[in-house]
Amino acid sequence: MSLKEQITEDMKAAMRAKDSVRLGTIRLLTAAMKQKEVDERVELNDTLILGIIEKMVKQRKDSIAQFEAGGRQDLADAEKAELAILSAYMPAALSDEEVQAEIAAAIASTGAAGPQDMGKVMGVLKARLAGRADMTAVSAQVKAALTKA
Repeated sequence: MSLKEQITEDMKAAMRAKDSVRLGTIRLLTAAMKQKEVDERVELNDTLILGIIEKMVKQRKDSIAQFEAGGRQDLADAEKAELAILSAYMPAALSDEEVQAEIAAAIASTGAAGPQDMGKVMGVLKARLAGRADMTAVSAQVKAALTKA
């Protein structure tokens, strides 16, 4: 079953269970998916859908930080609930060791010699690690590895 089909089935289940939080979050996700399909005139595959989910997860994390800083715990809790639902669609995250191994392999395969080659390495890693690692953290690790090289 594709990710798109899984999301549709989960939406139907949330409707039957009258789970308004889950239903609302899944509807936001499907709206974002349809928006991308219309804007870019593409049929979404699992990789593109994971990109959308990853973006939504990042938005929720940013919102949680802002709400907690502003003393709005009620809104932060609502965002945390949405984050938990969206995170369920993400593949299992890689461990730090696995990420380091991927970085080393990408540096070796691209022949990167210094910080000027960061774009090449990140291009390779983005395809390999999509949805399985925080790309901001990966970028920092790549930068550190290339500065040592």
